[in-house]
Amino acid sequence: MTDPIIPKTTRRSALKIMGVAGAAGLFAPYLLGKPAFAQTPPAAPSGRVIVGLSQEPTVFNPLMLKIEVDDGIHFSVFDALFRTMPDGSIVPNLATEVPSQENGGLSADGLQWRVKLRDDVKWHDGAPLTAEDVKFTLELIVDPNFRSWRTAGHNLVHDIAVVSPTELTWRMKEPFAPYLSFLTETFIVPKHVLEREADKNAAAFNQAPIGTGAFKWGSRVAGDHINLVANTSYHGEGPYIEQLVFKYIPDLTVLYTQFKSGDIDLVGRQYITPDNYAEAKTLKNRVVQLQPAPAVEQIYLNLERPVFKDLAVRQAIYAAIDKQSIIDALYYGLPEPVESYMPRGSIYYNKDLPKHEFSLENAVKLLDDAGWVKGRDGIRAKDGVRLAFTNSTTTGNHLREQMQQFVQQTLKEIGIEMTISNLPAAVIWGDFWTLSQFDSVVVGINYLVGADPDVFNRFHSGATRVKGGRGSNTAQYSNPRVDQLLEEGARSFDQARRIEIYKEIQATVRADLPFLPLFSENSVQGWKSDIKGVVSNSNTRSESWNAAGWSRKA
Repeated sequence: MTDPIIPKTTRRSALKIMGVAGAAGLFAPYLLGKPAFAQTPPAAPSGRVIVGLSQEPTVFNPLMLKIEVDDGIHFSVFDALFRTMPDGSIVPNLATEVPSQENGGLSADGLQWRVKLRDDVKWHDGAPLTAEDVKFTLELIVDPNFRSWRTAGHNLVHDIAVVSPTELTWRMKEPFAPYLSFLTETFIVPKHVLEREADKNAAAFNQAPIGTGAFKWGSRVAGDHINLVANTSYHGEGPYIEQLVFKYIPDLTVLYTQFKSGDIDLVGRQYITPDNYAEAKTLKNRVVQLQPAPAVEQIYLNLERPVFKDLAVRQAIYAAIDKQSIIDALYYGLPEPVESYMPRGSIYYNKDLPKHEFSLENAVKLLDDAGWVKGRDGIRAKDGVRLAFTNSTTTGNHLREQMQQFVQQTLKEIGIEMTISNLPAAVIWGDFWTLSQFDSVVVGINYLVGADPDVFNRFHSGATRVKGGRGSNTAQYSNPRVDQLLEEGARSFDQARRIEIYKEIQATVRADLPFLPLFSENSVQGWKSDIKGVVSNSNTRSESWNAAGWSRKA
């Protein structure tokens, strides 16, 4: 890729818009290390908060392949250089400032970076955080022998130089506009612990991590819970609670029941199901609220499966899904139907995409015209391939399971056989997902990192892990035009042009249908009213992104 010719003034203004220049105003107290969210916090950590999760966190090295539920641990145990706030602004975390052209942290062409670190940060074992740890982290991510979660952007970093224990520089091979957002979710790991491990993928650290975060690793009972304890030497806000417990409750009905009974204090992913929302609002001593979610609920397809290679099949299945009835009957009308992966509140959101139309007649015509003919068993076939596939999701999610049954019955009417085969979260989101071993999956995905629109990791053909790529394109989607646009969007700092680029990507993806978008949820979040400081943040993937600021009465 080559650097496009962009006026220097355009780069500068775009960088400011994207938050590179720093943040102030609403979150200024947080930057000073004061409790911006917690109300009258205790002088010393006290009390415990039990977070109920429907999926079990299993990946504790924050740089490795993971799913969203693991982030609750990562945000609590580790810190990144920066973090994204609820309003989309980017503020310092381990760094003392956000690099900008004004403070000398970023060159005018976006290539040269300088990062200054706090001098009061210690690892949980007492060792000081230094620039060597940041350098080690950035180099580990792109180590070909390490199973990293994301390498896009990081693979452009070179010439990393440690200037002092609290300062380092690097140069980008080419401009990469999303990189600041990527760094908000790049948690720094300790060099002095991991460098002595021959195999970083199997390091003891991965099961008992050491970070700089507000909470230290305590203990884990596999299949039940993880206990974190307060880091009383934390450099930032809090912590104000003594213990943070993540409890695994795979059945969503049981998850809600335990919130209602008081056995858990705060409902994490997958939150309170819509069918329990009306009752939840009436519970005493509970805070229950709707929060627009950036994730899109969808039927995600493996495009290398013979049946899904035919666009007409994907179009027919989409036409045969009665989205509005699913939303109204199963989800009590709370979610909003969508056609894009882009969050509705983003300035990059394309509102002009074709609207889904439920029509079995159109679905039948698409299949007939494409040559899929019904056999004696009522299932269509073409060139020896039966129009049959398996659909999977996590066991215990009763609304998804009901939706699967609804879709299964409808598809059978038009000659498509969908077999339901659900799996525990730890199984489905392992190799089954990351190595594209599925036919189709019902899943909710947040495609963005922070507020940046980059989706290289999800849609670029080079991000297909099973084909030797480094990324999360598990649908094995490939479109040369999308590849071209993603590459241009990543190196452009012109926001107006980026809006055009990502709107075209959305239109192309909508036409190709590598996934069938259903709806974007309004998550029903709930916690006990004596817990203070809980703040929703649609720019992160964890309800506990600011658990350091939580407090409660002893």
